[in-house]
Amino acid sequence: MALNAWVKGLLIAGSLTTSAALAGAGFAWYQTQGALNAPLNLEQPKEITLSRGQSAGALLVEWEQAGLIDNRFWLRLALKLHPQLTALKSGTYELDPGMNVTQALMLLVSGDEKQFQITLVEGGTAKQWLEQVQAHPRIEVTLEDIAALDLALGLADQPVEGWLFPDTYAFTAGTTDLAILERAYDRMDTEVARVWEGRADGLPVKSAYEMLILASIIEKETGKPQERGLVSSVFVNRLNKGMRLQTDPTVIYGVGDDYQGRITRKHLNTWTPYNTYRIHGLPPTPIANPSLASLEAAVHPEQSDYLYFVSKGDGSHQFSRTLREHNNAVNRYIRNR
Repeated sequence: MALNAWVKGLLIAGSLTTSAALAGAGFAWYQTQGALNAPLNLEQPKEITLSRGQSAGALLVEWEQAGLIDNRFWLRLALKLHPQLTALKSGTYELDPGMNVTQALMLLVSGDEKQFQITLVEGGTAKQWLEQVQAHPRIEVTLEDIAALDLALGLADQPVEGWLFPDTYAFTAGTTDLAILERAYDRMDTEVARVWEGRADGLPVKSAYEMLILASIIEKETGKPQERGLVSSVFVNRLNKGMRLQTDPTVIYGVGDDYQGRITRKHLNTWTPYNTYRIHGLPPTPIANPSLASLEAAVHPEQSDYLYFVSKGDGSHQFSRTLREHNNAVNRYIRNR
């Protein structure tokens, strides 16, 4: 009888111990799940950067110190139960308000870094765009100057001017200036080949590069997008007749830093390879990076017999067929006679 009572007591004690252990395990599970599902203490998006090799434990310390989480104790246990949440990838991420700890850790494990953007606007020069890209705080500078960009892109026989496609480019923090501009170059190279392949017959431009040069001039002369085709027709008509293009943007490009916002008679009389008041035909290179619309206009000009145009002062132009019509338009819109 005494032995049976002892055995019964032992079983009861074991049962109580097991129950306590199960209860403890259940409590720990409840606490860890609660810690993982707890929202981060954020009122607005927060950008964070993880260095290569950063551990999840060290990250929790940072989060606790920054007040993003209240206590890391249960989270440390939670990460032992969910080791897949510890494989963090280096990079820059953005945490959003309402995101819980699990969602935040899954983002850092996914490697889905925050995307930044830079917009390269049509009509800008390669130098202007290089300066713009290098001024972005999230882009790593690796190029010394335009010559270095030419060399990196393998443009030994012609400059990069004109060969960069205007667009908005998304990138992650630490992307290099060369990587951004390589994408712009590859895009323009593709579009130039495609547009040139579909060109109209009888054009006075004899190569894809000449098309690019003409498109850059159209870009700089067009204030209203709907006028691109007519602007192109004027230049095409003049080239077909052997007339000089006489377009101010080429003069401005040729004189470089000497241009201070106002074109002068001295500029017009200064000989440069780009002064289309002094040279026949196209200048030797593009003068800007044109849009796709200007590329299309260069090979699909509108049909017209216009040979001149002058700005009306509102971005649009007055187009003329004869020099007399043009002089009248200049008197009206420029000289206010």
